[in-house]
Amino acid sequence: MSTAYLFPGQGSQSVGMGKSHYDDNDEFASYVNRANDILGFDLKQIMFEGPEEKLKQTEFTQPAIFLHSIALYNTLDADPDMVAGHSLGEFSALVACGAIAFEDALKIVRRRGKLMQQAGEDNPGTMAAVIGMDDEVVERICEQATEEVDKEVIAANYNCPGQLVISGDEEAIDKAVALLKEEGCRLAKKLPVSGAFHSSLMQSAYDGLKESLESLKIITPECPIYSNYTAEPTTDPEEIRSNVLNQLLNPVRWTQTLQNMHQNGADTFVEVGPGKVLQGLVKRTLDDVEINGYQ
Repeated sequence: MSTAYLFPGQGSQSVGMGKSHYDDNDEFASYVNRANDILGFDLKQIMFEGPEEKLKQTEFTQPAIFLHSIALYNTLDADPDMVAGHSLGEFSALVACGAIAFEDALKIVRRRGKLMQQAGEDNPGTMAAVIGMDDEVVERICEQATEEVDKEVIAANYNCPGQLVISGDEEAIDKAVALLKEEGCRLAKKLPVSGAFHSSLMQSAYDGLKESLESLKIITPECPIYSNYTAEPTTDPEEIRSNVLNQLLNPVRWTQTLQNMHQNGADTFVEVGPGKVLQGLVKRTLDDVEINGYQ
């Protein structure tokens, strides 16, 4: 009987996020106010009032989701046996398990968001959702598309069985989408994103984040964290440092992460943060588990 706490990534944001918690809970409010002071701009206003176009910008989206998740987590009487976060959510998970201090993580997340947004502008690319196709077939078609147009497209998010996101150069994505449809894919559709996340087009963000992560204080967490990069648990600070960096250029192995957590004893999964995306992914990946959430 083990409980896994999960933290969402980009895409779970919405204007008004966290406002009711801020109004009703002093501890939540104190985290939001601290974040404004640390960042030196009014993130609270962007979260509560938008506009949506601004909140959707990666440099604001990432700190907003992180802040909401951690401020909310700290109002709970949580005692996780293991944690994981989807992409950006990995930083929320690292704070939740005590590996990184809130202030340090917030600064890194803000930097990560800015670097990824810049990388998306400097090396334009996109992502596409793929539904109703086995992982192996999607991987094969990505390889074929890459070969045919001589530009990269890879499987970037393994979200749940039969649901992936591919990432890469726009021309390669278009080719892969066409090939997937030919193969009988139920849905292959480009997403409104600002870059080809979790692909080699994020190299400049990787280089920038590497520098910041080298000086980041990471201590042994209170429970194992499952890495997006490996889908395996670790409590080693240097492995954690390496994993969160490698995550930028490599797939989020979320399906495999959930399966490994379950295999290692997790029978209750609790999502903490805006939205219910991860609860849906647990439902579509695992049977006979309890699923809860705090939004």
